[in-house]
Amino acid sequence: MKPLFTNDAIVLGILLAILAFVFKTSHSDNPFWKKFYTYVPALLLCYFIPAVFNSLGIISGEESHLYFVASRYLLPASLVLLTLSIDMQGIINLGPKAIIMFLTATVGIVIGGPLAILIISAFNPEIVGGSGPDAVWRGLTTVAGSWIGGGANQTAMKEVFGVSDRLFTAMIAVDVIVANIWMAFLLYGAGISERIDTWLKSDTSAITEVRKKVENYRASIERIPSLTDLVLIAAVGFGMTALAHFGADLIAPWIRANAPGLEKFSLTSPFFWIVVIATTAGLLLSFTKARDLEGAGASKVGSLLLYILVASIGMKMDIGAVQESPGFFAVGLVWMLIHVTILLTVGKLIRAPFFFIAVGSQANVGGAASAPVVASAFHTALAPVGVLLAVLGYALGTYGAWLCGILMQSVAP
Repeated sequence: MKPLFTNDAIVLGILLAILAFVFKTSHSDNPFWKKFYTYVPALLLCYFIPAVFNSLGIISGEESHLYFVASRYLLPASLVLLTLSIDMQGIINLGPKAIIMFLTATVGIVIGGPLAILIISAFNPEIVGGSGPDAVWRGLTTVAGSWIGGGANQTAMKEVFGVSDRLFTAMIAVDVIVANIWMAFLLYGAGISERIDTWLKSDTSAITEVRKKVENYRASIERIPSLTDLVLIAAVGFGMTALAHFGADLIAPWIRANAPGLEKFSLTSPFFWIVVIATTAGLLLSFTKARDLEGAGASKVGSLLLYILVASIGMKMDIGAVQESPGFFAVGLVWMLIHVTILLTVGKLIRAPFFFIAVGSQANVGGAASAPVVASAFHTALAPVGVLLAVLGYALGTYGAWLCGILMQSVAP
């Protein structure tokens, strides 16, 4: 079905109108909205309303190029501006629990796939059957590639295990829908993180300390931004984005030509290098006078760019697509449930803050495009933690997905 609006100028206007509606109502003194946002996080709506518009055929994530623009242009600029005022020592002081939860999330995906096949095959083996390139376990390896690393790892698994194009298309839908449903839960969880942390009996003092240090620093240099300030903020954000693209256009093809074996680490992916260079540039600038731009609202501009990305991610989710291959989605949901169960179990055992559980999971399942979104839902100062873990996910993606694929093959009916 052709969407009502296909012109990206119109679609962008609709997405910004949605963001404006959510922000205006979430800061309203109206008793209804105050009560409503007590239970529903504003960030979740910024993501979910575009998904509803997409599912109703008003706009289309497939027809639009806005996600590509947001992820390639706005995301790098956002990462630079959000990391300008970061307290790097504070992030280091967060301790090993962030890495533990990230690796737990990876293990949850690796063993969740074969367990999901076993569970579903006990009820209906035909769902996870098939043979040759159409064997369902082969298709599920591409989901594992995406959920541990990203798009490059997903494509690598398609080639490694010889997945048919028809099956690959269905698995992309499973990947996007199930991952986005989980992201919605994480965004909701960020809004009630204090209650979850109480249940986990976690020590959040290190995270609180980083957040307060950044808040105090921002308060000490805050000023009314002038036009010069805003131009400088845009120049730094998009100037570093240009540098990231320039570097990625040189590095990725060179590695592809001279060291093709590094593809398994996603090192031949331009997007990987864009994220790495932009994040590194932001971290380096945090040691220079550019850090003072935070006083004029650098992180606020970065957050705006990130929210546009959130809306464009939401626009890619078609709630109605679940009806097309319900069996595959059942496998995906069981798989994600196993991943979540393992995460929460280990998180409770080591008393990890919910922030580490959420970002560790999203750094695997969502990658560099959405891990900082979830991290910044807790606080903008924490966005770089999501990016750094997501980069680690790219490195592990192919290995973890390959192992998951071998395990799924061994249990497939």
